[in-house]
Amino acid sequence: MCCLAASLMVLGPRFGILVWWLLEPVRWSAAFDTFIVPLLGFLFLPWTTLMYVLVYAGGIDGFDWVWLGLGLATDIFSSAGGGYTNRDRFTGYNATR
Repeated sequence: MCCLAASLMVLGPRFGILVWWLLEPVRWSAAFDTFIVPLLGFLFLPWTTLMYVLVYAGGIDGFDWVWLGLGLATDIFSSAGGGYTNRDRFTGYNATR
């Protein structure tokens, strides 16, 4: 079950970006001027990229920054959370430090 959750955290937002980009390319071109920024977002910060495209339609102000922060936090937690959880699997790691 844990592998399924980890797979969805990694592949889910990237699949969402791909499908949303294919269905609404006008919204993506309004949010980004070049192709490189969404590509880097696809590779490194997919949840933040999805949130940015979601809130960009009316401009980013006020409560939109909270949504972007949640997207960034989700990206950080999904990539860094496994290291803390699996720390006892590494040989030579002393968990009592």
